[in-house]
Amino acid sequence: MPKTVSRFLAFTALALLPASLAGAQVVLAPTTPQVGSSNPVTAAPLVSRPTTKPCVVQLFQNLAFDNFTPATFNYTPPANCPGPWAKVVFTADFTVTAGIQYDRTAAFYLGQASIFYGTTSEPSPSLSPSWHVERDVTDLSPIFKSSQTGEANIGNLVNSTYTGVIYANAALEFYPANFSNPAPRTPDIVVPVNGSGGDAGTLNTTADTISQTLNLPENVENVYLDVIAQNQSNDEFFYFCVPNNETSNLISCGNTPFRETEITIDGKPAGVAPVYPWIFTGGIDPYLWFPIPANQTLDFKPYRVDLTPFAGLLSDGSTHTVAVSVYNADSYFLATANLLVYQDHHSQKVTGGVIENTLSAAPTPNVNENIQYNSTSGDYTGTIAVSSDRNFTIKGYINTSHGRVETTVAQRVGFLNTQEFDVNPSTDSPDTQNVQQLTTVDSLVTTQNGPLAQTREQHYAYPLNILYTYGQNAQGDWYQNTSVNQQYDLTTTENGFRLPPFTASTFEETKSQDDWNLSTGVPSNTSSSQTYKYSNSRGGCYNETLTSANNVLTNVSNGCAKQ
Repeated sequence: MPKTVSRFLAFTALALLPASLAGAQVVLAPTTPQVGSSNPVTAAPLVSRPTTKPCVVQLFQNLAFDNFTPATFNYTPPANCPGPWAKVVFTADFTVTAGIQYDRTAAFYLGQASIFYGTTSEPSPSLSPSWHVERDVTDLSPIFKSSQTGEANIGNLVNSTYTGVIYANAALEFYPANFSNPAPRTPDIVVPVNGSGGDAGTLNTTADTISQTLNLPENVENVYLDVIAQNQSNDEFFYFCVPNNETSNLISCGNTPFRETEITIDGKPAGVAPVYPWIFTGGIDPYLWFPIPANQTLDFKPYRVDLTPFAGLLSDGSTHTVAVSVYNADSYFLATANLLVYQDHHSQKVTGGVIENTLSAAPTPNVNENIQYNSTSGDYTGTIAVSSDRNFTIKGYINTSHGRVETTVAQRVGFLNTQEFDVNPSTDSPDTQNVQQLTTVDSLVTTQNGPLAQTREQHYAYPLNILYTYGQNAQGDWYQNTSVNQQYDLTTTENGFRLPPFTASTFEETKSQDDWNLSTGVPSNTSSSQTYKYSNSRGGCYNETLTSANNVLTNVSNGCAKQ
């Protein structure tokens, strides 16, 4: 990463005394964007609700986070809404007191299963940010059926320099099912996959894993793993990283910019999850990210890995181990996952196994270095391109109560990062480092049940483009100019056994730019926008764009009716 792209203080200010905890609490922010506000806001839609009246279970209120000790809470299922549920919605509200504070990771667990994972917004001496998040957690219904102990973990340092205290509320909304709002099929079992302490595990190297030993029932029919791998510390700006032989010359992190999440069962390759390049609200330049943070910054989307070809293996009555690692991790990634297990309710035992598995144990990225050294100026200029292209097929079968079912997962996972450099490690000025990165996944899952076939085709694309310059102006002030374009693009097509095809498309894009005078701490030419679009073949439509200037929301536009 560029020499100035590190974890700085969010804003230059005199040291403030720690905020008093007495009487402080969450300030509820509007759930819709407010023009003229500097509160964190995103274009993403709220979770759609059924028409039934929910039972609301408050997990905690006005919980203060001012240290690194996780807080615990008790959960009891709602007596008046025993299930089945048409939908379960997690909601949370956050406030950070005005002052100086880094962005922090926010991770909430119930029975060690992850129910929320994201990061917090940075405050300033004149801004106490408040924001609202929510997500559909219906697939986690099994853990909500019994009383559980929960954990809320937002590690936060508060002292005479870092003064922002974080407060949070969290609740679960349970919507009873009825004829008009039927309950969807949900997993029968949810198995958390975390670190040794039950929280997200730290992956410092390629060899490090989080894992869980399984002894599942003998009638497993479908299996999925929802994975989050969060870039932290040296890996926070992994997309700026370079080969190890160039780290000193280019003043950047090592192990190249290529990272990939690997899934294994009993030590053998079972799946791949691309790493999303999340950028936190203190990332690169904090003025880029308020009021509009980068994609998913406040609420990460897990990536779902289809492990159904291994259902027969996992049903054999033996103990198995599922593990998660990050290839090229360089201190470090935090990783958490939930294993979602569906059973054959009409059979106590299924048999089966893996027919084909061509997934290699590790990727083999290609590195193309074209860096030249100018002995007169001391500059290193040129390009570095790193790419990876993996094609694999995993096929398995199970003998179920409704016949032999074969599931084939065929995927192509692509990665390309191209960086342009003009860096002088001795003089500090001027330096440029531009990044164009694209991660793609093309996936086709085919389920064959006798003569009937069902397919699910998905295309993921994670483009990221960053233009970064660091230097000194004519007045002698140090500055950095940054522009970022980050996208998330997902299209899905499903063909059922007898149902008409279903298609859906989700697109997120955040654009942001800022010219930051590091000597004075003053930003200029600051603007951003964020667009979220969703549509499907059944008439679903959502399209919202937010724009901001000088760190204030200036416009909200809707392209179609909200869902």
